[in-house]
Amino acid sequence: MAAPDRTGEAADSLLDTHLGHLAAALLPFRRAERLLARWGGELAHRLATGGRLLVAGNGGSAAEAQHLTAELVGKLRDDREPLSAIALHAETSALTAIGNDYGYHEVFARQVRAHGRPDDILLLMSTSGASTNLLTAAHTARDTGLRCWAFTGPTPNPLADVCEETLAIDSPESQVVQELHLVATHVLCEYVERVLPAALAARAQPVSAAPARPTPVRTGVEVVLADEAPEAEARGGGRA
Repeated sequence: MAAPDRTGEAADSLLDTHLGHLAAALLPFRRAERLLARWGGELAHRLATGGRLLVAGNGGSAAEAQHLTAELVGKLRDDREPLSAIALHAETSALTAIGNDYGYHEVFARQVRAHGRPDDILLLMSTSGASTNLLTAAHTARDTGLRCWAFTGPTPNPLADVCEETLAIDSPESQVVQELHLVATHVLCEYVERVLPAALAARAQPVSAAPARPTPVRTGVEVVLADEAPEAEARGGGRA
């Protein structure tokens, strides 16, 4: 008598287990709503005024990061102005040249120095939060004036410690972390597109002239301006 075929049962068991892990992570993930809304609003305003988003990850997180930049340069829903977003790991010639010449830990950091400008945003994706090349990029971003955000797995982790803000998925399963990173990517882009029309309208408003610098009023106490400082020092006003 032939043994029963239990292939379907095994597949069902694997699926149920995976869905169980996903379900366990969904409840705490709901708390990410306010963070994603705030990030989406900030990102919309920065991109609308000429800033850019730099994104990087390794392995599956690299694919997720590239998914995010595709949604911004292309579109998520309705047609709109393209937004500047660069997936650093997708620049394969630069990536391999930097890795060959400077070491793999520098493959993203050197591109951050090349492309990043003060007030741009660097978003790093990692299930472990421990990848050396992402940590190096985060330190470089802070040194060059970029804001640095992270999508990670559970905290504490080194990447969350060095970035200004982190969306952390509370699951020990890297597959679940990546799946909810994708959900977070879509929600983030939804908020960007919701805020973008107002951000573009604000950009179009004429900038009013800066008010004239007021003349200091002397009321018995001498006011020393920056251009008067050398003279003040000559009079002895520079004493500690």
